[in-house]
Amino acid sequence: MNGPAFHAAVEAIMREASERAILPRYQSLTAADIDAKAPDDVVTIADKDAEAMLTERLWALLPEAAVVGEEAAFADPTVMEQLKDRLCWIVDPLDGTNNFAAGKPPFGVLVALADRGEVQAGWILDCLSGRFCRTHLGGGAWIDGTRIAARETGETAPVAAISTIFLDPQAREKVLTHIAPQYRLVDIPRCAAEQYPRLVTGVNDISVFNRTLPWDHAAGALFLNEAGGKAARPDGSAYRVDEYERRDLIGASSPALWDAFAALIARLA
Repeated sequence: MNGPAFHAAVEAIMREASERAILPRYQSLTAADIDAKAPDDVVTIADKDAEAMLTERLWALLPEAAVVGEEAAFADPTVMEQLKDRLCWIVDPLDGTNNFAAGKPPFGVLVALADRGEVQAGWILDCLSGRFCRTHLGGGAWIDGTRIAARETGETAPVAAISTIFLDPQAREKVLTHIAPQYRLVDIPRCAAEQYPRLVTGVNDISVFNRTLPWDHAAGALFLNEAGGKAARPDGSAYRVDEYERRDLIGASSPALWDAFAALIARLA
């Protein structure tokens, strides 16, 4: 499952979904094409069509694996239980949907393969640029066919993209008062398919995620770790997709930066 032909097959499936279901709708959605899932969270016809296509193609590629898609799980949360005890594809058919619906980048497609909670492989496609990231457990991280090692920005104040969207007011105040002054804060892209590559390519040093749903983080967390950075829970434990009810995940472009940030978080507890 980790050979070049397998990776190429997954890439082809993801690019087909982007080219057929996503890009033709970019900047051409109508009001009828967009539905609200929750406050500040939407789904579009592109999400639904891309997930249907990815589900069909990925299942055909590896029939022994269940498919856990974001929209399928939204419709039926019991779908998530498959992550605990079997081989599963994990699909985010259109990551960064809010950006896409607003007619702006970034947005992408995320696919991962996990076995009983542990991520085995991941793939990240930037729909507009075509940038393709891939990784598999113990096999390193690759961008457009070139192996890559995570690098820090090198800035005196490390660059941090800290999401406070889902924090309660007290927690948000602690972050802004005690942590933010030690970093150069930048906007979050609201797209994991963009955020994880930023941590690997020297654009950002730190990123903090409050919600850690499998389709958003399975591929990216493994990609960052295999590149030599670090993605882990604040207590240092590994990210697992079967722990989807847990909150908080820290990503850093190096273990040293991760350790320093986690120490700050621990002092606020």
